[in-house]
Amino acid sequence: MVHAPEVTDYIKQKSAKLDAVSDKVDDVNVLKLKQLEYDDASKFDAAKDKENFRRYEEACDRVKNFYAEQHRKQTLEFNIAKRKEFRENVRARMSIWEAMEMLNTLVDESDPDTSVGQIEHLLQTAEAIRRDGKPDWMQVTGLIHDLGKLLCFFGADGQWDVVGDTFVVGCKFSDKIIYPETFKANPDYNNPELMTENGIYEPGCGLDNVMLSWGHDEYLYWICKEQSTLPKEALAMIRYHSFYPWHREGAYRHLMNAEDEAQLKAVKAFNPYDLYSKSDDPPKVSELKPYYLELIKKYFPAEIDW
Repeated sequence: MVHAPEVTDYIKQKSAKLDAVSDKVDDVNVLKLKQLEYDDASKFDAAKDKENFRRYEEACDRVKNFYAEQHRKQTLEFNIAKRKEFRENVRARMSIWEAMEMLNTLVDESDPDTSVGQIEHLLQTAEAIRRDGKPDWMQVTGLIHDLGKLLCFFGADGQWDVVGDTFVVGCKFSDKIIYPETFKANPDYNNPELMTENGIYEPGCGLDNVMLSWGHDEYLYWICKEQSTLPKEALAMIRYHSFYPWHREGAYRHLMNAEDEAQLKAVKAFNPYDLYSKSDDPPKVSELKPYYLELIKKYFPAEIDW
C-alpha cells in the first residue's frame, strides 16, 4: 500500500490518452442525451447552447475502436478476477481531496477540447447541482463521481477497463449497448450458457445483484458503499451513471426489482450535471475548497482505503 503514489511521466502520458478517450465517449452521450426528457429536469443548463459540443461524427472512429477493445476484453472471467483483486488489495490510503488532486494529473493540456482539469470538472458538476438547490449529498456525489478513474494509477490494463459505457456481464449482451456487433469477438459470446437473456442471474433479481463491466463507476461504487454514509440514491448515481443501455435505452428491465425504479430516477436526475457542466467557466478551486471539505467530512472518514 502506498500513500498518494508518485505520478511518473509515463503514467501522465497514459492518463492523458485515457482522459481524451473519456471525453470523446462523453461527447457521444451528450448528443444522444438531447433526445431525453427527465422527470426531475435540471435547470442550470436551460440556456446552454448544446450545439457547441463536438460533433458525433468527429468522435465516431476513435470511440468505435475503443469500444471494440472494451467489448472484446470485458469477459465474465475478467470481471470476477478484478473484483477478487479489489477485495484483496488496498492500493493507497488518502483523503477524498488528495484523491482529487491526484486525479487532476489526468488532464491532457495539449488537447484543445480538454480545457479544464479533473478538479475543475468535479467542481463544475458539484456547483451546477448546488445552484439548482439539490441536497448536499448530491453535491458531494457530483464532486467525487469520477474519482474511480484513479484506477489508471492502480494497475489498470488499459483505457477499456476504466472508462466507457457499462453493461451487464454474465448474460446475453444487449443490442442496446453501443456498437453491439463488436461483442462477437468476446469469448463469452460463444458460451451458450451465458448468452441467454438471464444468463447466470434470476429474473427480477435486482441490479444491485448483477455484475456490471469493470471500470471507474463500479470501483468507486464499492468504495463509497463500504466507506461512506452516502444514501442509496447517491450510490446509484455513482454506479450507474455510465450504464447508458439501462438508463437511456431501457435494456435489462427483466433483471430489475421494485427498488431499481427509484435508482433509475436518481441516475437520470444526475447525468445532465455530469455531461453539460463541462462547458462552464473553470471554478475557483481555492474559494470553493473550504465548503466542499466540510461536505466531504459529513459523508466520508478523514482517509479512504483505495
